[in-house]
Amino acid sequence: MVQSTMGPVTSSAPRSEQATAPSAPSYRPPAGPLWSTPFRLYFTARSVAMLGDTMLPVALSAGLLSYGYSAGDIGLVMAAASACFAGFVIFGGVLADRLNARALMIGSDLVRVGTQSTAAVLFLTHSVRLWEVLVIALVNGTCAATFQPGVASTVVRVAHDVQGANAVIRTAESAAGLAGPALAGVLVGFSSAGVVFAVHAATYLTSGLCLILLRLAPAPPREAAASGGTTFRADLHEGWREFRARTWMWAVILVWMVYTLCVMGPYIPLAAGQIVTEHGAGAYGLVNSALGAGTAAGALLAMRLRAERPLRAGSFGIFAVALMPASVGLDLPVPALCGCLFVAGIGWAFWGVNWATSVQTQVPGDILNRIHAYEVAGSVAMFPVGQALAGPAAAVFGARHVLQAGGVFALAVGSTLLAIPAVRGLRRAAPGKAR
Repeated sequence: MVQSTMGPVTSSAPRSEQATAPSAPSYRPPAGPLWSTPFRLYFTARSVAMLGDTMLPVALSAGLLSYGYSAGDIGLVMAAASACFAGFVIFGGVLADRLNARALMIGSDLVRVGTQSTAAVLFLTHSVRLWEVLVIALVNGTCAATFQPGVASTVVRVAHDVQGANAVIRTAESAAGLAGPALAGVLVGFSSAGVVFAVHAATYLTSGLCLILLRLAPAPPREAAASGGTTFRADLHEGWREFRARTWMWAVILVWMVYTLCVMGPYIPLAAGQIVTEHGAGAYGLVNSALGAGTAAGALLAMRLRAERPLRAGSFGIFAVALMPASVGLDLPVPALCGCLFVAGIGWAFWGVNWATSVQTQVPGDILNRIHAYEVAGSVAMFPVGQALAGPAAAVFGARHVLQAGGVFALAVGSTLLAIPAVRGLRRAAPGKAR
């Protein structure tokens, strides 16, 4: 693949096939320390928001159960948010490119301040009705869909070292995954779920304020500006065309759909049932902590190890992820489970950082939000299907066998990624340039 021009062009061919622009785009920050003021603000916004997001499942589950609602009701609320996210994230990508991605992210945060504050009032005043919680979930899922596309384009505008930035953010995500549920549990135990929702609203407020204070260089100029602009539908089609033009990207997403369907989708519900049943709830928490610690270690490894072919290097991490379902399916003792999940976390984060960095550095800035939206939508599309099929599959084949098969599928996924020339051959983008 050749590098793409960043300015107006007259060709209708996808820009992954056009000529190279020799100069770095103006929206990329100059070389310098990672912890610049813009990156510190963005890191704070994402870290605090991720902490709040990891607290939400505990608050939602404990809160609804305390009012007599069932696990099915909890799943319905969570599914409503996920469905809105998956259904609208592509449109969010178009809006982020057509409008101002940072403003869209700020607006999404502020709306969620309102929804989570409303949820806090409902739970604190003991006037919880399921349909109200469902509406809040629908709004939150839609806001997440309009927020997420701007993440990719913001990272490349606040950090010259994109891989280092992604590694640091992934490390913070791992820390949030460890601390958030524990903090939520303490708050629920000593107060109520309503307090957790209030804290969650405060995390979105903090995120929004940090993004308001964030000052960025002008956004990359859109090619359509030279010809008088385009319609929403044309922008949607352009994003799809540019996504399809990058074989390495759509090939990974197709493979990833199989991965989420056969590995990650079944793993979450089946692993919880297996570990809690065999070893107790405490062991399940310990195993998840080991996974989180491994994820943090993998992100730090990705910060140090900068492969010339990032997706090839990251694909080897998927082989380590095979230990996650396989170890649970083999019913290993808890210490062995923790060790396997720690190694799996390393591989998972190492792949994730290399993938995010490749997307953010290989795609021109004026279409990055849309392409990121397409790849996110493809990545999560089969996840709920895999979760839904986990129960029937376990009933037919047994949960342990389904998890063991998940380990085999993970090995097949890693092998398939390495077998695709466009994936294994993708080279690291030069700083400040996109292919």
